[in-house]
Amino acid sequence: MAEDIKKNAQEEEFVRPDFFRESDVKFTGGDKPWRWKEDGMTVTRTAAWAAPGCHDGCGVLVYTDKNGRLVKVEGDEENPFYNGRLCIRCLALPEVEYHPDRLLYPMKRDKADRGKNKWQRISWDEAYDIIETEFNKIKGEYGPESVVFSCGTGRGTAPYLVRICYSFGSPNYAYYLSGASCYVPRIAASNTMMGTYTVPDCSQYFIDRYDHPGWQPPAVIFIWGNNPLVSNADGNMGHWIIDCMKRGSKLVVVDPRLTWLASKADLWLQLRPGTDAALAMAMADTIIKEGIYDKDFVENWCYGFEEYSKRVAEYPVEKAARITWVPEEKIRRAARMMAQKPVSVQWGLALDMTKEAIPGSLSVASLWCITGNIDIPGGMIPTHQPFNIQTWNPPDPKEMLPLDVCEKRIGGKEYPMYEYGGVVLSQTDMTVDAMLTGKPYPIKGNFMLSTNPIACTGMQPETKMLKGFLNADINVVLDVFMTPTIMACADIVLPVATFPERDGIRSIYYYVQTINKAMEPVGECKSDMQITYELGKRFNPEAWPGDTLTEFFSHTMKEIGMSFEETREQNWVYPEYEYHKYENGKQRFDGIPGFNTPTGRIELYSTLFDEWGLEPLPFFEEPEEGPLSSPELMQEFPYVLTTGARHWSYFHSEHRQISRLRSLRPDPLVEMHPKTAAANGIKEGDWCWIENRLGKVKMRAKLSVGIDPRVVNCDHAWWYPERDPEKLYDVFEANVNQLVPAKFGRSGFGSNSKSLICKVYKAE
Repeated sequence: MAEDIKKNAQEEEFVRPDFFRESDVKFTGGDKPWRWKEDGMTVTRTAAWAAPGCHDGCGVLVYTDKNGRLVKVEGDEENPFYNGRLCIRCLALPEVEYHPDRLLYPMKRDKADRGKNKWQRISWDEAYDIIETEFNKIKGEYGPESVVFSCGTGRGTAPYLVRICYSFGSPNYAYYLSGASCYVPRIAASNTMMGTYTVPDCSQYFIDRYDHPGWQPPAVIFIWGNNPLVSNADGNMGHWIIDCMKRGSKLVVVDPRLTWLASKADLWLQLRPGTDAALAMAMADTIIKEGIYDKDFVENWCYGFEEYSKRVAEYPVEKAARITWVPEEKIRRAARMMAQKPVSVQWGLALDMTKEAIPGSLSVASLWCITGNIDIPGGMIPTHQPFNIQTWNPPDPKEMLPLDVCEKRIGGKEYPMYEYGGVVLSQTDMTVDAMLTGKPYPIKGNFMLSTNPIACTGMQPETKMLKGFLNADINVVLDVFMTPTIMACADIVLPVATFPERDGIRSIYYYVQTINKAMEPVGECKSDMQITYELGKRFNPEAWPGDTLTEFFSHTMKEIGMSFEETREQNWVYPEYEYHKYENGKQRFDGIPGFNTPTGRIELYSTLFDEWGLEPLPFFEEPEEGPLSSPELMQEFPYVLTTGARHWSYFHSEHRQISRLRSLRPDPLVEMHPKTAAANGIKEGDWCWIENRLGKVKMRAKLSVGIDPRVVNCDHAWWYPERDPEKLYDVFEANVNQLVPAKFGRSGFGSNSKSLICKVYKAE
C-alpha cells in the first residue's frame, strides 16, 4: 500500500496510480439538452447532491418559472442510472428552498454568547477576514495542525474541504463519528485485503445497462446490513436490485428487521445485531467443508487460504446459530447460495458499526473472494473514482503537504490503517480527546462543513464532542439551517446553497455528470464549493488552479479530456469498463497480473495486518454487553438495542423542519414486537423511555412483527427545530446517541452503535 502514490519523475509531481487511468471515454446523452423551455418554465437537467444531504445524487429535472423561482423537482426519466425514480426528499425541495428558517446571510456571535441565540449579520468579506485572521493566529501560536476541518457524510464537498484543510497546512480532516464507523472501515478493509474496493455489478458501468451483451444479472444478490431502497453510500440504487430481480436474480437479505426487500427475498436471515462476522465465518466454513468454493481462483489469486480455513473452522454452523440466532439450515442454505456464480453482495453500515468492524468486514468480503466472484459479470466489480475526479475521494495528504506535516495527522502513527489503508481522516476519538487534553497538541479551531455532530455523532451523555468544541478558540460552521451544533458552539455561520443553486460535479463511482445551476441562491447563500474555493485561495492560491470556480472544476476533471462546460453538454460520461483486470495487469500500478497487495493476491491472511501488529485473519468479537457477554446485565436491560436505520423522510439529522417530510414521521420512534410491547404494558403510539446504563431517551412506540421480540430499534439523530434554540432544540431528549458508548476497535475503526442493550417502559 506504500505504492499508492507514485512519483512521476518527468512531471515532478505526485500522481495517482496509472492503472486508475481510463484510456477510453464513453458518454451518452450528448443528443439531449441540459436545459430547455417547457410549458412556460425553464427545465434544467442536473443531479441532486448535497445540499440538502443525500448519498444518492439522483438525476433530476428542476423546473423554474419566469422569475427564476423553483416550482418543482421531478425525476429525470432519460438518466440511465435513475430512470426518473425519485424519493420524497427531492419532491419536497421547494419547501426547503423557501423555508422561513433557512440561513440566508453570514453571521457572527461573540464567543461569550455560545449557546445563546445572539447573532449578528455580517458580510462575506468580514466573515472571511475573521476566519483568516483567527486561523492564522492559531497557526502562528500552535501550528496549522491545531485547526481541524470536518464535514458530514455523503457529500461531494469532502475533496474541497480536504483541499482547504491542506491549503491551510493542517493534516487533520475529520469525520466526527467514533471509530469513523460509517463506510470508512469497509473501504479500509477492502483496500488492505484486495487493493481495491468492490461493488455489486448491476450493469452500471455500461451505457446500454441491462442490455449490454457482456453483462449478466447476478444469480444471487445478498443485501447485507443495508437497505439500499432508502440509502446506500456506494451509490448503488435499490431499484437496481429490483431490476436485477426482474431479470432472474435471487435475493438473500441479512437484516435484524423485515425491510421491504427482506419481505421479497428468497431467504431472510434475521440475525442478532452485531453478529455478522460469526454468520459470515460459518458460511465460509460450510462452503469450504462442502468443497463448493472456487478452487482455481483460490489457488491462483488468493493468499493464506490454509490459515483462513482454520480460522473459519472455529465457527461451525451449530456454534454460529447460537451466536447469531439464525437457524442452522438457513446458514447452510445461504452458504450454498453464496457459492453460486455470479453473486453480488450489497453490504452496508451494519458492518461498520461493530467495534471490530475491520475483521467483521473482512469476514464478509472473504466470501465473495473464495467463491471467485471478483470482477466477473454480475459479480463484485472493482471500482474507483472515474478519471481521478476529486468529487468523492479526497486528495491524499502526500499530494499537497510535506511528509513531516503528514506525519502529524492524529492517529496516523498509532493506527497504520489510517496511514496506509486509503484513508485520509484523522482518528476521530483521538481528535476529540486532543480538543480536551491538548495531546498530542492543542486543537484550537474547527471548520465544520454541513455537519451536525451534536445531533448525529456525539455519543454518551455530556458528550466529549460538545466539550471539545466549546474548548476551541473559534468554531466556523457551514449549513443550510440552524442546528444544535451551530447554536451550541459556532462563532461564525456561513449559509450554504442547495444543489439547484449551484454548479458542481456528481460522481461517486461509475460515471460523471455536471451539477447545473438552475436558479440564483436565496439570500446571500453560496455553495460550499464556492466558499472553500474563495477561502482556500486566501490560504494557498497555488492549490486552487484556475481564475474561477468553473475553471477549477475543469482542472479536477482534466483526465476526461473535456472542460466542465464540454462535459455538461454530454450529460453522462463513463470510463470504459472491462472485466478480469487482475488477469492482464490492469488491476495493479506496475502492470503485473494480480491484485494491488504485497503478495499480488487477495490476502485472506493479511500480511499488512501482521506487519502492523493486528490480527491478520477475520474474527468475531461479542458486543461488550449482550446476552452472551453480560447475561447478568440482561436481567435489568433485557433487550438488544439497535439503531441507525434510514428512513425516507430524513437524511440523518436533516429535514426535521420540512413539514411535508415531518408529517411522514413526526416523532422519534422505538420499534418493538407486539409481544415486547405487551410484556411492558405499552401500546402503539405510547411515549416510552428507552434506558440503559448510560442514560435514557424518550420516543413513541411503533409495533411491528418484523422485528425479533428480543430486539428494539430506535430512530437516530433526532432533535426538534421548533423548540427553544437556547435549550439546543432538546437534542438530548430523544437522541439515542445518549445510550451509545464512544469506544473504538483495535484498528482505530468501528464502534458498537447497533448492538447495545436496554430496557423499555411507558413514559408517565
